[in-house]
Amino acid sequence: MPRVCFTLQVDTDRLEEYVDAHRAVWPEMLEAIRDAGRRDYSLFLRPDGLLVGVYETDDDEASAAALAADARTATWESTMAPFFVSLDGDRPDQGAPQLPEVFHLETQLRAAGLSQ
Repeated sequence: MPRVCFTLQVDTDRLEEYVDAHRAVWPEMLEAIRDAGRRDYSLFLRPDGLLVGVYETDDDEASAAALAADARTATWESTMAPFFVSLDGDRPDQGAPQLPEVFHLETQLRAAGLSQ
């Protein structure tokens, strides 16, 4: 099961507003993420505005395509786009650079035949 990590830069003047928007994400957006096959989705935000997102999915390409085609996602992302710095386009989750995973404890424990 692929685990995906991405980064974005939130405008530091809007950090509190960004956090407030994520305290209760719109139910239709939560459903869109779930329906696209993303699970265990978390966002982490540093005080300097660096946003790190992590999620699991069976097929990231398919989940990205499902979200890109979903009107619920487009509305949320266009609402969130002004929070981000140096973003090409208006769909933040579609243009976020991904980071390669270099270590995962559970994967290495399994490979070494060690119990978790």
